[in-house]
Amino acid sequence: MHSTDPVRFLDRSTPPHIVTLVLLAGMSALVMNVFVPSLQIMAEWFETDYAIMQFSVSGYLAGNAVLQLFIGPISDKLGRRPVILGGLVIFVLATIGCLLSTNITVFLIFRMLQACVVVAMVLSRAVVRDLYPPNQSASMIGYITMGMSLVPMLAPIAGGWLAQTFGWHANFWLMLILGLALIALCFRDLGETKIASGLTLGQQFREYPELFRSPRFWGYALACAFSSGAFFSYVGGASYVGIEVFGLSTTVLGFFFGAPAVGYALGNFLSGRFSSRIGINSMVLWGGIIVSGGMALSLVVFAAGLGNAWTFFGFMTFVGLGNGMTIPNATAGALSVRPGLAGTASGLAGAIMLGGGAALSQLASALLQPGSGAWPLLWMMFLSGLASVVAILVVIRRARQLRGLDAA
Repeated sequence: MHSTDPVRFLDRSTPPHIVTLVLLAGMSALVMNVFVPSLQIMAEWFETDYAIMQFSVSGYLAGNAVLQLFIGPISDKLGRRPVILGGLVIFVLATIGCLLSTNITVFLIFRMLQACVVVAMVLSRAVVRDLYPPNQSASMIGYITMGMSLVPMLAPIAGGWLAQTFGWHANFWLMLILGLALIALCFRDLGETKIASGLTLGQQFREYPELFRSPRFWGYALACAFSSGAFFSYVGGASYVGIEVFGLSTTVLGFFFGAPAVGYALGNFLSGRFSSRIGINSMVLWGGIIVSGGMALSLVVFAAGLGNAWTFFGFMTFVGLGNGMTIPNATAGALSVRPGLAGTASGLAGAIMLGGGAALSQLASALLQPGSGAWPLLWMMFLSGLASVVAILVVIRRARQLRGLDAA
């Protein structure tokens, strides 16, 4: 299968339709975001602390990170299609387990198993890299994530309304229905895009050191991890800030919670429009500057005594905008360092991103205490964005060194 083949929707002998890739990427975002506004309600239903309930976010992210270490090499060996379909089936079964759970321990076990849906996000990117060269793949990933950016924008609004109207279980019924529909879609539209590597599964895993030794891979992966880390910190702390600091209802919180997705849609549009023209490194750099700059402005506003729900969530659009520029370009960069290991690189980069995200999400929850206000969260997000700028500057410096060696 080649990128030049004509695309026919629901014909898996041709490249997958962009709608299928958007929905695959969007499903992972929905599973992470849709129930976040109802975390406080769920904590009360399960009769547990908010910090324990919040582990359903940070633990889920940690599970995502671990799984991605295995998804990449396995898909490079077995192919993208069977791994995607298998992961979605496990996700559906885990969602049923969440719905049937009657105590927090059982719920969290099945919530961790829901992390298998990460195959959709990881391998949708690998499919793009299978079909397109680096700069074009960055544009394609940008367009795909622009399409799916509606999910984190709308899912918290819908999730907050569903939880307040029908109870928190409604969010998981929504996940179950959408999971079954996505399996049916992928079965019809998603063919195999990976050319067999010729390596055993053990040999695939032994390719990791080749990526570990690459400064450029680490730079791209860390730029992506720190930039998205600002958002994951937000996911971990925004529910507490919205309800406990600003006194919002879950429905109103759901409306505000989608603020970063507005910027994310624009950032992804800019990636799709300009990545091929100005290069992925410049896009990543500007993305990191926008994230850290937006949080710096928010800190100034709060220091001036003007902080409220509108300013807090309003400045989060800068986090979304920066991530929309950083994530697709840094991802394409990480996958292009060793093109033959696209699946492995996608999994490892994703593991680094989500592992850091899980840690920052849980840290945000731990630091936000009665009387702290929004300050701990704002500082975490600012420093995370600043670290992404440092990481991509390392990549740019390394690229200049390599050009100098080639010239010599």
